[in-house]
Amino acid sequence: MKTVDLAYGRNGLKMAVPGDAHVIEPRHLEGLPDEEGAVRAALRNPIGTPPLKGMVKATDRVAIVISDITRPTPNHKLVPWLMSELSHVPRENFIIINGLGSHRANTRDELIQMLGREIVETVAIENHDAFDDARLVHVGRNTYGSEIWLNRTYVECDFRIVTGFIEPHFFAGFSGGPKGINPGIVGIKTILDFHNAEMIGHPNSTWGLIEGNILQDSATQNCLMAKPQFMLNVTLNGKKDITNVFAGDVIEAHRVGCDFVRESAMYAVDRPFDIVITTNSGYPLDQNLYQTVKGMSAAALIVRQGGAILSTSECCDGVPNHGNYAKILQMRDTPKELLEMIEDRSFSMFDQWQVQVQAIIQLKAECLLYSTLDDETVRKAKFTPIKDPEAALAALLEKFGPGARVAVLPYGPLTIPYVKVPVAVG
Repeated sequence: MKTVDLAYGRNGLKMAVPGDAHVIEPRHLEGLPDEEGAVRAALRNPIGTPPLKGMVKATDRVAIVISDITRPTPNHKLVPWLMSELSHVPRENFIIINGLGSHRANTRDELIQMLGREIVETVAIENHDAFDDARLVHVGRNTYGSEIWLNRTYVECDFRIVTGFIEPHFFAGFSGGPKGINPGIVGIKTILDFHNAEMIGHPNSTWGLIEGNILQDSATQNCLMAKPQFMLNVTLNGKKDITNVFAGDVIEAHRVGCDFVRESAMYAVDRPFDIVITTNSGYPLDQNLYQTVKGMSAAALIVRQGGAILSTSECCDGVPNHGNYAKILQMRDTPKELLEMIEDRSFSMFDQWQVQVQAIIQLKAECLLYSTLDDETVRKAKFTPIKDPEAALAALLEKFGPGARVAVLPYGPLTIPYVKVPVAVG
């Protein structure tokens, strides 16, 4: 046996696994020695745009879109550095828009955690509300027939900046870039279309794919209807240190960042595994069960049909208790029935996309969960609760018998494994 360190909550979790278990981690990248210097250099030498400072007038109303507390974007660094670079713009001209998508509003204490007290006390901040039509404006229709509603404050600002971080994403290919706008600050009607069963179920709506990915294409089209004039995205290592900076045009700079992430975060294996142990990258990504599906989705890429996924995810924020995720899970008795319900064109509820992905995973493999949630809550979500990951693993090894193959994703979806397609010879 050997011990692996799993990213779990804020403090991590040690787990003994077989000595021959295949541990799949991101190619380690050191944090930049001078993060602020690297960000300033990127702002002054961007990809696809002029330097940021020269693009913004002192009289401009400037929107800075950030990702919410469920994402590890280092807003507390990026926002002050952006504002310092734009020091010629009065502080009262800035508005920070928290890109919540359909998530709950973040509290003042959470905003201080995300941005720092000085920013929260001196700069206007708006929690985006996808459900309030009065705070949205219609900007067009995309080629998929979706009506695009965007945050009114953002659209009406003179200069718009979107921030974020880039990592593989389980159906949009990669996070960051256009996704900071869509679904970050669009209306719930647009979110529902963006995440409908057809879009989520498309074979190209998957990890690490940009070209041909209709989810990424939809996000791009929607973003360009009120294009941010500037993007600042970063990449992070397992310690949440900044490893690279991509700034400039929201499409061009983002694609360069995706290429960088693809090289460091995608990992090929020869064949599927019987058992895959995964996480959801620790806090803040593993703060609820809804987000935990992402780590399971990464594991599902390399688990065999009929295998097992053992997920460790703290879920300190519960299921969560807002949104429709928990409600939808109770609308049918089995994952198969849930999937059939969601794929019916007459069905439409926000959060259905997460249940759809979850059901697809559960039809492939048994899903066990170690978390702080009570057993009843876990069972209602169609997962098997476990109290001791090592004992659960021992039972799985006995079930699958001698020679059972085990893989471990200590950082969950920060590494995206995939099974290599054999090359035909002759």
